[in-house]
Amino acid sequence: MLNVLGNHKELTKLTFSPQAEAGASAALSAAAAQAEGGIQKLGYDGQPAKGGISPVVVHNGLIYVAGQGANEHQEEATVDITTHVQRAMDNVKKLVEVAGGDMDHVLQLTVYLATLEFYDAMNKAYRPYFPNRGPARCTVSVAGIPGKSLVEISCIAAVVRQQG
Repeated sequence: MLNVLGNHKELTKLTFSPQAEAGASAALSAAAAQAEGGIQKLGYDGQPAKGGISPVVVHNGLIYVAGQGANEHQEEATVDITTHVQRAMDNVKKLVEVAGGDMDHVLQLTVYLATLEFYDAMNKAYRPYFPNRGPARCTVSVAGIPGKSLVEISCIAAVVRQQG
């Protein structure tokens, strides 16, 4: 809030309860979605995404999760496909949940592998995320994946509850 009195400006910081902040945040997200034709472009925290790429988009009761990898940026990247699949799936799970879904409502999943030699190990690391039957899935081998990741995973899920 900015109070202007003559030539003097006074900046006042207001504080709100966590419940009020959550309610305001949900209202802003809903207003942003309405302004964009019902499309919500969210970040990892469930708030409106900033920048050119949205990790998760919600529209018409569906959740679209952009490709998630292990994000290996260190000099010596881990070359363990199990760890990479777990990191990617943990990212997918987090985004599905912040957007109002859960892993039981993932409808379709696409897995991009650095090599098909990782197929069996990927399946083993992937299964625990879907104990009640998995979604439709496509798995392909690709020439390269950003961030030194050995796998990238994207998905579509159904909204089961309002986020916020």
